[in-house]
Amino acid sequence: MSFDVAFLLSTFVKLVAAVPMTLGLFACSVSLGAVFALGITYCRVSGGPLLSAFARAYVFVFRGSPLLIQMFLIYYGLGQFPAVRHSLFWPVLRDPFSCAVLALALCTAGYQAEIMRGGLQAVPSREIEAGRAAGMSGLLLFRRIIAPIAVRQALPAYSTEIILMVKSTALASLVTVWEVTGTAQRLISQTYRTMEVFLVATLIYLLINFIIVRLMALVEYRLSPHLRERPVSASDGGRQGEVHG
Repeated sequence: MSFDVAFLLSTFVKLVAAVPMTLGLFACSVSLGAVFALGITYCRVSGGPLLSAFARAYVFVFRGSPLLIQMFLIYYGLGQFPAVRHSLFWPVLRDPFSCAVLALALCTAGYQAEIMRGGLQAVPSREIEAGRAAGMSGLLLFRRIIAPIAVRQALPAYSTEIILMVKSTALASLVTVWEVTGTAQRLISQTYRTMEVFLVATLIYLLINFIIVRLMALVEYRLSPHLRERPVSASDGGRQGEVHG
């Protein structure tokens, strides 16, 4: 099977033009989802039965139902109610981009909340007790001990969720947001060259995810200085030689 190089290059240029839309969806939804997730995590670990029940129900609904259905319900379903159409939120809810961001954010918030909760639970109790024994206040204890350890523990799972969110932006084309996948589908409807167009789209997603993976690895490296190999100095080498001698 031979490929038309000129067509592949022109397709690449057209799909790259849609990358800012994909990145905009990704950045807005992940950021808004993180804000939602912080609130849900607080409700889950606060100890209040009502708040905890709300957080559990939220996580169950948004992790247990397909994102596609959630997006359709937000974009097409909410507009069916006159109270919504006459509310202050209607200018936002009738915009495809805003609805796509909201759907993605609400969905990822359920996953991010569980990741954050797992990170908090992974903080050793002895570290917290040591901080309290040292006279740290609640805020200082969280900033110096709990948050750094929780972030390090949650980062691998969080990076996976970030990659999944990049791929989930492809569903925004179903509500007329023309990101990379939506643009690819429009090109296929015009050229009927499914294989070439989707190969180029796959390459673009792989490049985006590769960059994000490397950035997340850099963050994890920066936050884990205790796991780095300590360089062996000349004095250390001399001591090791004396011991072995």
